[in-house]
This record gives sequence, C-alpha cells and structure tokens, in this order.
Amino acid sequence: MKSLADLLSDPAPILALAPMQDVTDLPFWRLIAAYGGADLYFTEYFRVTSGYRPERKILRSILENPTGQPAIAQLIGNDPPWMARTAEELARHPVAGIDLNLGCPAPVVYRKCAGGGLLRDPARIDSLLATLRGAISIPFTVKTRLGFSDPSEFENLIPIFAKHQLNLLTVHGRTVADRYGPRVHYQPIADAVRRLPFPILANGNVSSAASAKRILAETGARGLMIGRAAVRNPWLFGQIRDDLAGRPVGIPTGHDVLKYIHQLYEAVCSPGVPEASQVQKMKKYMNFIGEGINPEFVHDVRRTTSQSGLFALCAAHLDHDRPIPGFGADT
Repeated sequence: MKSLADLLSDPAPILALAPMQDVTDLPFWRLIAAYGGADLYFTEYFRVTSGYRPERKILRSILENPTGQPAIAQLIGNDPPWMARTAEELARHPVAGIDLNLGCPAPVVYRKCAGGGLLRDPARIDSLLATLRGAISIPFTVKTRLGFSDPSEFENLIPIFAKHQLNLLTVHGRTVADRYGPRVHYQPIADAVRRLPFPILANGNVSSAASAKRILAETGARGLMIGRAAVRNPWLFGQIRDDLAGRPVGIPTGHDVLKYIHQLYEAVCSPGVPEASQVQKMKKYMNFIGEGINPEFVHDVRRTTSQSGLFALCAAHLDHDRPIPGFGADT
C-alpha cells in the first residue's frame, strides 16, 4: 500500500476524502473506492477522553482498509497525555499518519474545547501539537478551519503550525461560526501555501471538476480534500482526474445515480436492523445526494419512512437516461 510520502512524490494533485462522522465509514470507503475513489482517506474521528480506547468500528477502517490507498487516523480531543497514548497505539496499526481535528463545528464538540473549539485557544493548540509530534515517528497531519469566528484568526495559527514539523496540513476555508455556509475564503489557504514549509490541502466547496481546477489554481495547494460533494457524487474524483488530464468529463445519468443509491443502501445498512432505522441512516447520505437533484426531492426524501417509499421516490426522479447536471456539471 502506498505511503503518504509516495503520494507526495507524485506531482499529481492529491485528492483526499474528508472524514465525516457516521458517514465516511468503512462500508462507504468500500463503495466509493469501486467508483475510482480518493488518493488518501481519513478515518472518522477517534474521540479521545481520559481512559479512552479506540472504537472497534472506526478501527476496522484501518485494519480492513479496502481502498488500496493510504489511510490516516484522525483524533479529536484536548487531553494531551491520552491523545499521545492513543496516537502511539494507532501508530502501531497500518496507518499512513495521525491527524488532529481542529475544525469540527458541531456545538456538542466545540463547547468541550475540542475540534473547532480549540481554535479559541492557540496556546493550547501549540502544546497539543508539540505533545503529539513528540509521541509518534510516523507522519503527523492537521485538519483545521481558519479560526473560530473570524478568518483573520488564521494569521495567529500559521506560526504555530510552522513550529511543529507537520507532514501535511488541510485548511478548510471557513471558520467554525461559518459552519457550511456558502462563502469559502481561499486567500488564507494561498497564504498558508506560500508561508508554510509543508504541503497544504485545500478544503471547502470542491463541487465539480471545474471548481477543483479553479481552487487548485487560486490556492496553489498540493491537493484537495472533498467531503459532502463526494458523498453526493462518487464519480467526482474520476471527473477531476479526467479534467486535469484534458480528458472529457462524463456526467452520470439518472439511471447511474439511481444505481448508486441502491448500492449505497446495500453497503451502509446492516442486516437485522429495523427498516425504519435503515431508512433514517440513508437520509444522512440522501441529504447530500439530493443537493444534486432538486429541492423537491430533498423535501420529499426527508419524509420517507420505508425502503419501498424511498426507492419509489428515487425512481420517480431518476428513472431516465438523461445526464444530471448536479453530478458534475461546471460550477
């Protein structure tokens, strides 16, 4: 299996799948890899507290990695001794590196001074980075937002990141307060590329091959991290590679998307789980997929309660051979 160093030695932009809790899990990795997949995968976060042991469910993504590509284990938390212990334990598994989450915008996380909440305390970030860097000899990476409430806060983070010999930094061009709002600030990412001595991945609103090319040009980043758009459109990584290589970009048809939804249901829903629970789990994915279809579809899918109702709704919108612009057209 490739290492992070192998990816970085290849001049092609690195395309990474973003970690999304309870979404980009092992079954989803397996499915998206069948569509061409990412070059680099990040696990759902291991939420570290005192006395913590890594959850088997997330650990399986590392132990059974079906993608053939390197996987990085992501940690979230603020307890330096236990973060270091967990990093050391995970480093004994087949991981390409350890990643620290400094960007999760969920209130249940940031109110406990973890994820994006740490961005309110740069001194604490400095200490935690030093602890984690000293605990492991494998690559150490960070995924961050620009700040907690104002993009200008990123200026204070750059020298902290520069101190700690990171192997890779992913910068999401929003603040925690921005959550997933429409505006993404790419200039601070370009500034990080110019000033920091290690590779940068740009994250935020990579929604098509055209937007990928534009963001790479605007930021000079070594690659891109893609989350919600990759869940919606598993063809996206291949579309980006085709566009960068000068090949035509194919757009999936309604039947293609319908097949993906059926495959997704089979991949992520577990035998023995009640149907209502299966449908509820699928809605986590359908909310993203629906963004590429139309608002009426999103409205209706949120009200479905059965497998038959879900698939009937999907067929009503997608049982055709016309290309779906929301799955790869230029944006």
